Amino acid sequence: MRNEFSKKAEEIISSNTKSVFITGDLGYNALESIQTIAKERFINAGVAEQNMVGVAAGLAYKGYETFVYSIAPFAVYRCFEQIKIDVCIHNLPVYIVGNGGGYGYGIMGATHHAIEDIGCLSTLPNITCWVPAFKEDVAYCLIQITAEKKPAYLRLGLGKAYPEQIEISPINQIIKAKIPKITIIALGPVVHNVLEAITENDNVNLFTVLRIPMIKFSEALEKSISETKKIMVVEEHVERGGLGEHILSFLAKKTITKLEFVSLHAKGYPSKLYGSQNFHQKESGLDVENIKKELNKLFAL
Repeated sequence: MRNEFSKKAEEIISSNTKSVFITGDLGYNALESIQTIAKERFINAGVAEQNMVGVAAGLAYKGYETFVYSIAPFAVYRCFEQIKIDVCIHNLPVYIVGNGGGYGYGIMGATHHAIEDIGCLSTLPNITCWVPAFKEDVAYCLIQITAEKKPAYLRLGLGKAYPEQIEISPINQIIKAKIPKITIIALGPVVHNVLEAITENDNVNLFTVLRIPMIKFSEALEKSISETKKIMVVEEHVERGGLGEHILSFLAKKTITKLEFVSLHAKGYPSKLYGSQNFHQKESGLDVENIKKELNKLFAL
């Protein structure tokens, strides 16, 4: 998704002279074209992420919209106070871009993983978190972010193309079953594991959510939940503050009850070992085989 982000960011920056791009000394072999187009509006802030966000907020206060780029944990956790105080409270157009969300940086370990980022940021005022699931989602998310001109977080991962062309929205139906029995709602590129897990199953409605907090359920999602009464949420994020909790909050407000609800989510480091992204997904039960297993359990209820 990094390349898709770079291409769309080039368009935005070339068409808007009030756009500034700041990187925390990251983006080799991806941001060079942005640097060429932006010229003096491209700033390498160095390994000083807190200062980077402060500078971005100052520029935004003076009328610029600023992109701030780093790997997800460095863009979020190190700068949390600056994002809250400098950006969100003042409702400034600062767009935090975090690459490698979830376990994306694999063997590099907990310092390079972002599995609590949505939970942290979605508690702050004015900010919206955007989580593309497919490559094509990246451009859509950037269009929404720059149109709203308010604090935003874009979480990038390793995505693939849509299985077929759709009209992208904050909530997308990827698979529509003839006789749906289960509703699956996925956050981010882990949806590709879900797609592989349900290849032989024609009784599943599959949705992706790109925006947190959600403004509302789509009509299709609400109808699917009402019909199936069985929900599975799949996300490469811890349970607290993740998509599952946001879904449950919506359901409670709508007084939709008597549901079977399964949450597959990041579980940290059960074995106290580090490995590839696939290794951590398997430990958390986000792998294809476990998704199949949990689906069979849910069908049997």
